[in-house]
Amino acid sequence: MLIVSTWQWGAKYGVNYVHRLQRGLRRHLSQPFRFIVFHPEPRDIGLTKVPGCFARLRMFDPDWQHENDINSEDRLVCVDLDVVITGPLDPLFDRPEPFVILQGANAINPCPYNGSLMMLRGGAYPEVWTTFSLDAAKTIPAFDFPDDQGWLAVTVPEAAGWRAGAESGVYAFQKPGWPVSGDGKALPGDARMVVFPGWRDPSKFTALPWVQEHWLR
Repeated sequence: MLIVSTWQWGAKYGVNYVHRLQRGLRRHLSQPFRFIVFHPEPRDIGLTKVPGCFARLRMFDPDWQHENDINSEDRLVCVDLDVVITGPLDPLFDRPEPFVILQGANAINPCPYNGSLMMLRGGAYPEVWTTFSLDAAKTIPAFDFPDDQGWLAVTVPEAAGWRAGAESGVYAFQKPGWPVSGDGKALPGDARMVVFPGWRDPSKFTALPWVQEHWLR
């Protein structure tokens, strides 16, 4: 089973983001899927008090997977709440690898991975969680601060990837792989999904026709 999930905590992203993501998935996924919004449990609230989205690493915990009815036959996709879905997604998720993550999307941060889009086979790489602690995270290479994508780059260095840009159709808005012609804001014709790393967010670009068409409607 394909499970498409997102994580929500804090006040930055309201329920309207959830609804827009769910509508985009329904429009652009033809295969059956479950949609789940995960919230950090009380035991993980401390991970939300520091920057870095470390709470998402709980997905690699075998016990957590069992509690959420995720087994070895499942593909668990994790996607940011603020993505804009613009094209067919099935080719992105019909992959056999145990773990796939967006790569080559960061502009300044040297980390090769970007956590805006990930896919995990149930049961794969439990050591991502079992070896994790905030103290251990302080020892990994970091840009502004340690984060979950940096931890994944250290613990799963040979992960399969979606290469940001035309190769995958997953574009990071105005980041590497994004076309620079014109005003640099036009949607690439082959885009399947647009992610918004950093401060960018579709709510800041609602004047763009493609944001209106694919996100606001």
